[in-house]
Amino acid sequence: MSDRKQRKLRKRQIFNVIEAIPFLIVASIARILPRTTALRLGGLLGRMSRFVQPERSKTAYENLKNAYPEQTETWIKRQVVCVFEHLGISGMEMLRLDKFTTQQDLDTYFTFEGLEHLEEIQRQNKGAFILSGHIGFWEVGTFFMPMLGFPVDFVAKKVHNPVVHRFFERQREAAGGHCIESKHGARKILRSLAEKRMVCLLLDQHLSKDQAILADFFGRPAYTTPIIAQIALKTGVPVVPVFVYRKSDFTYHVEIGAPQYFEGKATAENIQKYTQQITSITEEAIRKQPEQWFWVHRRWRRVRDSKTNVQQ
Repeated sequence: MSDRKQRKLRKRQIFNVIEAIPFLIVASIARILPRTTALRLGGLLGRMSRFVQPERSKTAYENLKNAYPEQTETWIKRQVVCVFEHLGISGMEMLRLDKFTTQQDLDTYFTFEGLEHLEEIQRQNKGAFILSGHIGFWEVGTFFMPMLGFPVDFVAKKVHNPVVHRFFERQREAAGGHCIESKHGARKILRSLAEKRMVCLLLDQHLSKDQAILADFFGRPAYTTPIIAQIALKTGVPVVPVFVYRKSDFTYHVEIGAPQYFEGKATAENIQKYTQQITSITEEAIRKQPEQWFWVHRRWRRVRDSKTNVQQ
């Protein structure tokens, strides 16, 4: 490497550290505080943050209004407040994720419904997709899945700042799971499934239309990843819905659904059919606790109908 490139690299590394300092300070405070105090503080900061994030607040309002046209204005506005509170709590939970370490933590903070579905797949020595979404404290699966003895990998986006990225990766891998970077991750996903591991993937994020197919989500078309349906059809692995809801006492209820087995070849028709099926499962899970979903995300982008040339 030339001297010029080395200097440029060092400069970039120094900038990354400086950029990460405010985050690391906040993380340190969150980790020092007692758990309940930290989470309540997170909720308060989350509620306040909607005033300094007007665009995100507007996005949440519009998404909820479109998803629940039957609801009143009062209900929609109340949900927006609850969403920001939830996100503030989630942020604090994420900064403290690796503090869950023991069987006692598992027994104290978690209840499970449908655990037999994962246990049966493990007895059959199969790999599986774990279908989840940005619901409740979704990140905590990186603790309880390994603690329960399930070999698991988690598909996640890489954070731009490498210092912050390493922090989050340590949090996610502290209990024994492994992270797969979502960008160009298909080969690693296939390898994990071939090794009889479970792969957790979140379905409910927008993708660019050249990577996605359209699925109906809360009554509107949304660009959705087809990768779960594609791989499940090709490999025969089941898809197991797992959603984590936070309760008012800051404990968690984990709902594990029956495995979904996709039949047939990986045709465009079947990929569309099964992507819609698991999108509908995800929507149903969100409707149980709508205030615990990521409504601030621009999940629905402008979709051009190629036949009518109308944007929806």
